[in-house]
This record gives sequence, structure tokens and C-alpha cells, in this order.
Amino acid sequence: MDTAEVVALLALAQQLPAAWQSRLLGRVGAARIKLARMDRTAAPEEVHDYAEALIVMEGELRLRIAGTTLCLRAGELCLVPAGTAHAVGEGSAGTLLILDT
Repeated sequence: MDTAEVVALLALAQQLPAAWQSRLLGRVGAARIKLARMDRTAAPEEVHDYAEALIVMEGELRLRIAGTTLCLRAGELCLVPAGTAHAVGEGSAGTLLILDT
């Protein structure tokens, strides 16, 4: 990126072709910045070899992690350590910003 760029995250999320297909917005250092739309459907459990920051921009994320279900709302963040199994529960809806490496 050679120039500053303003991205309307919530409007862009509405244009994504399908839920849970994240769109890479860019990078800051080694970190990838991705945007995803949640549509009340669950997403299967996954484990990554990198940490993730999950930021709820709008709506609610029901995150199953370490045997517990967390309910994150707009403006809240969950840091998921590398190697930690996590899944998105049914009913999650809104816009999710994901940072990972």
C-alpha cells in the first residue's frame, strides 16, 4: 500500500459473496487483516499454527473455545492462541474482523 486508504468495513461485509468466506483486506507487517460476514450458521472447529484476533464489528459471535462458549458483541475482541481449537456456534451474525499471521 503506497497511499492511505479508508475502508468502510460494515458496507464491505455486506458485499461479500457468502458467509464465512473471508476477504483479505491487507497486511500490517506479518499480520493479515481479513473481513468475514456471519449469517447465523455455525462454522466447523479449526486449529491454526498461528494466533488469531477475532474482533466483532457488528452483531454477535458465539465462539466455542476450550470447552466454553463465549458470546462476543460489537466492540469486543477475543485473542485465540496458536494451537487452540475453536468453532463458531449457530446464531452468530454480523461482521467479524480477523487478524492473524
